[in-house]
Amino acid sequence: MLEILLAAALVPVFTHVLDYRVLKSLHLKSRRWDLNVSCGGTDGGGVNADVVKRRVPNFVLIKDGCRLPFRDAQFESVICSHTMEHVENPETFYRELRRVSKNVTILVPPLWDVAAILHFWEHKWQFVTFTTKHVNKLPPKIRLPYWFLQERFVCRG
Repeated sequence: MLEILLAAALVPVFTHVLDYRVLKSLHLKSRRWDLNVSCGGTDGGGVNADVVKRRVPNFVLIKDGCRLPFRDAQFESVICSHTMEHVENPETFYRELRRVSKNVTILVPPLWDVAAILHFWEHKWQFVTFTTKHVNKLPPKIRLPYWFLQERFVCRG
């Protein structure tokens, strides 16, 4: 019985590490990205942008993801990893990414990433997909039912 409980507890950890660490890293390293939006500490090879100051090369601080400080079609390729599930309006954010680039790749937590589904204190959306990578499309999504808890737990500073 203990073995079953331990295995059940490890499933969310394993699926999240596979999604967020392994697959994310493979996609980011698969090519040079002209723009890496919401870069975190990862260098995409071109311009790296985020709403928080990061120590990566060629960094640009952005104030609002829905008003990027770049020209229309300035970039050939853009990647945005594990951010769409956090934003209030994914469609608006996605349109802004499409404005600055012809080719937009987004990485979202898939349905099999159990830990991401349980991450109610940060995620506003669950994307209804079994794949992490989506090119030039925003996958279907549902609003998470416990969004109201975020007001208590998320720092909006």
